Amino acid sequence: MMYDVCIIGSGAGGSPIAYELSNAGFNVVVLEKGKNYKEEDFSKDELGVSRRNMFTPLLKEEQHVINQREEDGSITRYVGSEAEWSFWNGSMVGGSSNLMSGYFHRMKPNDFKLKSVYGEIEGANVVDWPISYEELEPYYEKVERVVGVSGNITKHKFSEPRSTPNFPHAKLEENGVTKWFDSACANLGFESIPTPRAILPHATLNRNACSYSNFCGSYGCATGAKGSARAALLQKCKAEIITEAFVYKLESDESKITTVHYYDKNMQSHEVRAKIFVVAAQAIESARLLLNSKNIYFPHGIANNSKEVGRNLIFSGGGSGQGRFKFENLTKNQQIELMQAGVFFNRSLQDWYDYEESGKKYKGGTIDFLFEHANIVSRASREFYNDEGDIIWGDALRKKIHKTLTTSRVLSFEVFNDWLPSDECFVSVDAEVEDKFHMPVGAINLWGHPQDVKIGEYLAKKATQVLKEMGAEEISYSISSAPPPNLVAGGCRFGDNPKTSVLDKNCKAHELQNLYVTDASFMPTGGSVPYTWTIYANSFRVADKIIEELKKG
Repeated sequence: MMYDVCIIGSGAGGSPIAYELSNAGFNVVVLEKGKNYKEEDFSKDELGVSRRNMFTPLLKEEQHVINQREEDGSITRYVGSEAEWSFWNGSMVGGSSNLMSGYFHRMKPNDFKLKSVYGEIEGANVVDWPISYEELEPYYEKVERVVGVSGNITKHKFSEPRSTPNFPHAKLEENGVTKWFDSACANLGFESIPTPRAILPHATLNRNACSYSNFCGSYGCATGAKGSARAALLQKCKAEIITEAFVYKLESDESKITTVHYYDKNMQSHEVRAKIFVVAAQAIESARLLLNSKNIYFPHGIANNSKEVGRNLIFSGGGSGQGRFKFENLTKNQQIELMQAGVFFNRSLQDWYDYEESGKKYKGGTIDFLFEHANIVSRASREFYNDEGDIIWGDALRKKIHKTLTTSRVLSFEVFNDWLPSDECFVSVDAEVEDKFHMPVGAINLWGHPQDVKIGEYLAKKATQVLKEMGAEEISYSISSAPPPNLVAGGCRFGDNPKTSVLDKNCKAHELQNLYVTDASFMPTGGSVPYTWTIYANSFRVADKIIEELKKG
């Protein structure tokens, strides 16, 4: 059978293509390595979700090799299964969008022209995007409507231009501590922003409302309120979805992809033919697939005669921090507000999206504030030691856990700033390690530019000022070059020059007429926000381009 479109991967990069094209009447097939879960399959099982591999592959079967570049220039090699270092996020229909927290910030206009606005940075491959914010804005707005984004627009110094005055869905219910935050920010001269979320506060779009369980990050949504690719798009489209289908090779002639080869769960090989192929397997895995698909026309890997595939891998710079509020410092009413269960702490700061220091202009970032994760096992396990550092047990441990969980609460923050692309951070394939499908695994070559940490430190110190002003204690933060596995992009950057990019401005491979890549791989820089909204928006944009292409015949 010849399909119009074959999509590899069903996350935020692939699902808008499937949704738009199948509902427009085209014959679409989606190949997904994981299983298909429904709302009734998701529970708040901390052991299964957070401490075991319920939604990700077992490292002994599928892994990566990590080559970490040290400060002295040496390389330390880690085999994922031996180091227990996992870069998997969510192997299922809808991908890791099922497990996201749904913090949705748009990129700003300057994010699309980083080099022009902020200049070159030594040791970094910073470039402008081949498209502008204005070209992507209608698709940001489309995501708000179709996927569902809730919030309330608050104008501030770095507000991005919008074609609509507000979000289509009202903001979620908030914890009373947000009033403390707003007041502290006002005292400091900071601009408090309600955080937009891809979560529905009421039943709409044929999905149920948020149940305020306080289990968003790392967990699938049992109500369908969270805007995962599965709940928002794939359950509402006519595409054929083949699950437990691991694509191991793309076959091509000199100008077109002709066939996709995949293994089913029984290790039986199958072929799929289509007019157009879309790769959206997640940045690391998409690069790995192209690199593993060598042939006589592309001896370095599909679409890689430029040798750009895998290069300029980026994560998100920054880190996290926290402070604790204790009952003994609060009024009775404040104690009640602090312990309100379920409702959100949706506040962000973007006062330093760019800033000047010592006469130089720097690109800054975003700080999101949230309560610590509700996972009870991890919270209780932090209480195993007394103030002297000695392990405790029995009644002493029980009392300490009870007091901590019932008379105090931790407010956390997450810092998002650019991870600068460089020659030292890239994807390759390992020459020694294979997965259970007998394919060379992806090698993640890691290095973080020193400026990433500098910016993260600057932002974290601003966040701690707010916590201190609010009256928090035990304030701390950690900023480093450690890569967050759930925030990865690059590897197939788009651009106008085929010698320095893999894809054109519409995410079609320069070297092939019918190959598109629409996960976060296309991003030459990541902005200073989580990536999911931009991935969704760009995929809707590319869907329009593919429809135009198919209509030409």
